Amino acid sequence: MQVTISARHGELAASTQELLEQKARKLTRFFDRITAILVTVDLKSEAKPEVEIVVSAEEAEDFVAKDSGNNALSAVESVVQKLEQQLRKHKEKLTDHHRTPGPRQIEADS
Repeated sequence: MQVTISARHGELAASTQELLEQKARKLTRFFDRITAILVTVDLKSEAKPEVEIVVSAEEAEDFVAKDSGNNALSAVESVVQKLEQQLRKHKEKLTDHHRTPGPRQIEADS
């Protein structure tokens, strides 16, 4: 799985990039068919950086979440939580074990 981290309107420190990558890799716990993760940090407003994460998975549409926070790490936390919900919901749809039962035969009392 490939994790790509990019920054707009500025640069991220190497330690920050590593923390972002670690947090993004945690998403594989919720869905194992992830092929790529793209993390984009927009530093246009230094007071409230925006973070967008796009997760590509096999046989599924891309999962996208975006949020801003007081710093890049807090924004990533909330974006990762949003993606966790999306991935869990998608996985539940794939492994839906709550199917409606078929028609039941009614036995007549004799």
